[in-house]
Amino acid sequence: MKFALHSLSLALLLACGAAQAAQQPAVIFDMGGKFDKSFNQAGYQGAERWKKESGKAYLEFEISNDTQRVQAIRRMAERGASPIISIGFAQASALQQVAKDFPKTQFAIIDAKVDMPNVQSVLFKEQEGSYLVGAMAALTSKTGKVGFVGGMDIPLIRKFQCGYEQGAKATLPKIEVFSNMTGTTSSAWNDPTRGGELAKAQFAKGSDVVFAAAGGTGVGVYQAAKDAGKLAIGVDSNQNHLQPGTMLTSMVKRVDVAVYNVLKEWKPGVQVLGLKEAGVDYAADENNAKLLTPALKAKVDAVKADIIAGKVKVSDYMAGDACKF
Repeated sequence: MKFALHSLSLALLLACGAAQAAQQPAVIFDMGGKFDKSFNQAGYQGAERWKKESGKAYLEFEISNDTQRVQAIRRMAERGASPIISIGFAQASALQQVAKDFPKTQFAIIDAKVDMPNVQSVLFKEQEGSYLVGAMAALTSKTGKVGFVGGMDIPLIRKFQCGYEQGAKATLPKIEVFSNMTGTTSSAWNDPTRGGELAKAQFAKGSDVVFAAAGGTGVGVYQAAKDAGKLAIGVDSNQNHLQPGTMLTSMVKRVDVAVYNVLKEWKPGVQVLGLKEAGVDYAADENNAKLLTPALKAKVDAVKADIIAGKVKVSDYMAGDACKF
């Protein structure tokens, strides 16, 4: 039996009975929800894949405000769930608090590092995937101007921006890159109206390709690109299907693989997934087949091979590297 915990109040979680949940895994989705068409949804797809293959159920909860994180994780631990997977860096401090109180429970955090013996941390080399789509944007642009719309202004999103600009400027040194962040609070992940406004402003300055790393806010960016006859690049999940013919590609971050792997075999410690580990990539399918020509694909794949081989070094903003253009 699958418990649709998102439809229950946190106060009722314990009432369902700890015995039923014993050793049943749990997935806690962050702001934006499991159907955000981006980061959380990728995690949901990984959990669903595990469920289908294993025939087992998992508990779930969708965070709707910042104050719920500690309580949600704690309730899952009290019910006996294990492993408990927190989707998103914003849950790191909450998970760390709870993991101390439940040393025998297995926890995992996607997109952050929590250095504890009962926690598995999965990180990604977003800069590598962003470099690839930056190169693709530069190769495709007809104006020599491209854009970037970030979600919440935090180091992780600057990491995307930094990689994107590196790839664009390494490919076309004189290219202009316009960058904007949606906001400074968690609401920046789910503001498609603001995303659309930022994209329109960049198009007005001459940009003809825009990369959105902004969660649900990106939906507004893609709509603005379609309306303006410009191109957009999705993020995290393969978002090419959202606006076929408008989406040049998507910088895929395999959150689905990360969640699936944790559910299949939990391992403490830190894992970092980049191009070499197939943790990030660009998306190619029927929805962008006309835009992703064989010649363009060959050039991007050559850049990808050079990064994997170590011939191209991509600066990591979060490691303190200066963005090198």
